[in-house]
Amino acid sequence: MSVRRGRRLGIDVGRARVGVATCDLDGLIATPVETVPRDERTVLVLREIVDEYSPIEVVVGLPLSLSGADTPSTDDARALAAEIATALAAVPAADGQSGIPVVLVDERMSTVTAQRQLRESGKKARKQRPVVDQAAAVIILQTALDAERASGRQPGTPVTPEGS
Repeated sequence: MSVRRGRRLGIDVGRARVGVATCDLDGLIATPVETVPRDERTVLVLREIVDEYSPIEVVVGLPLSLSGADTPSTDDARALAAEIATALAAVPAADGQSGIPVVLVDERMSTVTAQRQLRESGKKARKQRPVVDQAAAVIILQTALDAERASGRQPGTPVTPEGS
């Protein structure tokens, strides 16, 4: 199977920080971009990153419990995804359509996996904090890319912009 051509952004939503990742145009490999502080400017900064990378979609991690149930973090991720979708609703997409789609994908264990990988690479816990969100965003995006490659279908659940 194949992956749609075009760059994507992966987003790991945290209470203090938001990790951002991107991928190559062929959707082969996800790489870290930056960590954005979580404050009143978060969506504005993410919009600037979208302007810089011109993605075909934004993939936001949905942190479910191990049983698949919602958590307070799930509600937070959905709320930020809706804000992002609203901010991107009028942005011209790469395919000429109006609006860059935002999708939610299951991200159970992405932060735990990112922390383990950083620890295994020799990064001390204190030095992990600034990059763990980017590493989790990479895992979220890479998982979505791999799922699309395996199934031939766009992964995730579309997010409807607020007011639509």
